[in-house]
Amino acid sequence: MIGNLLRVTNSELEKYIQDSSLLENRVYDDEAEEDSNLVDIDKSWEGILFLLTGQNLENSDHPLARALFSGQFIDKDQDLGYGPAQYLTPGQVKEVNAEISKLTIDEISKNYDPKKMSELDIYPNIWNEEESLEYLTDYFRTLQEVYLKAAQYNQAVITFLN
Repeated sequence: MIGNLLRVTNSELEKYIQDSSLLENRVYDDEAEEDSNLVDIDKSWEGILFLLTGQNLENSDHPLARALFSGQFIDKDQDLGYGPAQYLTPGQVKEVNAEISKLTIDEISKNYDPKKMSELDIYPNIWNEEESLEYLTDYFRTLQEVYLKAAQYNQAVITFLN
């Protein structure tokens, strides 16, 4: 299950909400790999969620969880691989960016707890491997970059798993 983040304009977001097949066509188009607004964070998504919230996806009610899972669905009946796409509006993106841009790698690394992560069955359950913290922090930086660019360009962010 690969986590994906897509930066879009507000008008694109509105079109996707009106007709979710447009979003599906975009992310599964042959040219999608060349779309610089579409970024994948590999299988790090639930590990990052844990570093931000101390929770797994099933029990996450922390405000920072919305960086990956906003609970606002483009089309809750659409399945882009592992469920529907979720989104944040440009204003919400700026709010999330303000929070996650303050976080340092040292701060989130303090939340790394391989034992608890394994107990909570945090995907992809590789937490006893030597490089797993670095894997998460590298992709956390990617997440920060996506939100920073989206905030700067007044864009929405769409997230989905495939």
